[in-house]
Amino acid sequence: MDRRTSFARWYGARPLHLLALLASFALTGFAVERLVTARPLAVAVWFVGAAVAHDLILLPLYSIADLSARSVLRRLPEPMPTVPWINYLRVPVFLSGLLLLVWFPLILNLPEPYPGATGMSADVYLGRWLAIAGVLFGGAAAGLAFRLRRARRAGRSGRRARGVRES
Repeated sequence: MDRRTSFARWYGARPLHLLALLASFALTGFAVERLVTARPLAVAVWFVGAAVAHDLILLPLYSIADLSARSVLRRLPEPMPTVPWINYLRVPVFLSGLLLLVWFPLILNLPEPYPGATGMSADVYLGRWLAIAGVLFGGAAAGLAFRLRRARRAGRSGRRARGVRES
């Protein structure tokens, strides 16, 4: 039996995966150690606030939004081939929402220390965030259109092979 094969059976992945995982844990531990020793109370408040904000506010909001999108779009007639479309909506919403969450003071033009610390204007962030969100949604729409087109072609070729005429 090969060593790699026995390790993969024991661990469940290749050795490079374990090495990358250990390196990421080491980097995370280093960052946490530096943060906690510098500002322990701020880290604790941020951690608790992030957990509360996510679990009590954000999770219900995006769960309701996801259920609403699926229920509204489920009621549409299906003349097209079925393609799992929900991730073409989820991914750009998640990424643009994450960008908004990280950069909201600059996007909403609320930066107190930013212009004084850098000497740069924060007026460009809303337009850039909208442009990035537009590119994300446009790319997702193009990917879905490509996938629908491929599914439609596969459906037509399957009907022709069975002898079904198209109207």
